[in-house]
Amino acid sequence: MGGFGDLLKKAMEAKGEIERIQRETARRTAEGDAGGGSVRVVANGAGEVLSITIEEALLKAGDAEMIQDLTAAAVNVALRNAKQIMAEAMSAATGGLGHSLGMDLDTGSD
Repeated sequence: MGGFGDLLKKAMEAKGEIERIQRETARRTAEGDAGGGSVRVVANGAGEVLSITIEEALLKAGDAEMIQDLTAAAVNVALRNAKQIMAEAMSAATGGLGHSLGMDLDTGSD
């Protein structure tokens, strides 16, 4: 029974490590922009949008549809970059083990 107990202990340690990485990564930020930088978005590793900045010239142009499209594009880039931060941290921590076993270590923030 010691083998199973050891396996369970290792699984609990791995779970704790993954949770620690998720907490640390959630504090990191990623950026995305669109329209040559006229719309900038900052997101964190938890997949939350922290800020959106739109250049005043774009706002004055008054093209709501363009602003919406550029904002959506910038948000998507920022979230993709944040997801990449999480994936890299998980891969480094697991040595790529999760992916080689077919495990999805995604944050679930798709």
